[in-house]
Amino acid sequence: MRIVVALGGNALLRRHQPLTAENQRINVRHAAQALAALVREGHSLVVTHGNGPQVGLLALQAAAGPADGAYPLDILGAESEGMIGYLIEQELAGLLPGRDIATLLTQVKVAADDPAFARPTKPIGPVYDAATAKRLAGERGWQVAPDGDGWRRVVASPKPLEILEARVVSLLVERGIIVICGGGGGIPVVTRKDGSLSGVEAVIDKDFASELLARQLCADMLLLLTDVDAVYADFGTEKARRIDELSAAATALESFPPGSMRPKIAAAASFAGTTGHAAAIGRLEDAAEIVAGRKGTRISG
Repeated sequence: MRIVVALGGNALLRRHQPLTAENQRINVRHAAQALAALVREGHSLVVTHGNGPQVGLLALQAAAGPADGAYPLDILGAESEGMIGYLIEQELAGLLPGRDIATLLTQVKVAADDPAFARPTKPIGPVYDAATAKRLAGERGWQVAPDGDGWRRVVASPKPLEILEARVVSLLVERGIIVICGGGGGIPVVTRKDGSLSGVEAVIDKDFASELLARQLCADMLLLLTDVDAVYADFGTEKARRIDELSAAATALESFPPGSMRPKIAAAASFAGTTGHAAAIGRLEDAAEIVAGRKGTRISG
């Protein structure tokens, strides 16, 4: 099967874990083992990944330098795509000798008038306590918001409209190449009046971008990997109940928390409902079992 595999942030960095190169490499090595298992079973993979902590760190590093050395989020997003793609590619190559692997910088078209630009919601960078987050917001002109048990900087997250390199990705996949692309939801760009492209200050949701990519590639499956084994009703309460299967048509998104799980369910339901192919959500280390239908939550059209 041709599978678009979206790696959650946990594949690269655990919550509250220091954002060091070594920590990222250790986590990527773990993720690569799960991906390699799918390849060995004969599946054709296109791998996407998050970049929230990384792009936030790059923004902090840029802000700490000379005043004229700051870069906008689209350029920082491109930097994070290259950095994370390099780690995934290197670790996968060590597990799959002889296989061709390519990391592709990916531009994603968004609408310049998307209302998301007026309502930043996408968390990036480190987790702070409330006092520190509000102090930094005042000092640096950030917008901040609660995120789990802490606070983080939030930026605009417009809806992805088109994966501009999808045709190139498809050509590579047809030649048997494992492709790593769409990192951090891709590099957000808008079309100018003259038809040229321009980057914008935003970070696209990785799950929605992965769903769009899966549709453009005519993928057989969308696999969203995270740090929980399945979707749960009443998650985090004594009534928590594992859900093995969901119907795209019958899924009530408002019944799930608006944080990390709702976008995944929305993306999975959109893919399954539009294409008729299955999507699935589950734990990274269970990837092969999820594809086989033995673990995780499966979303059907």
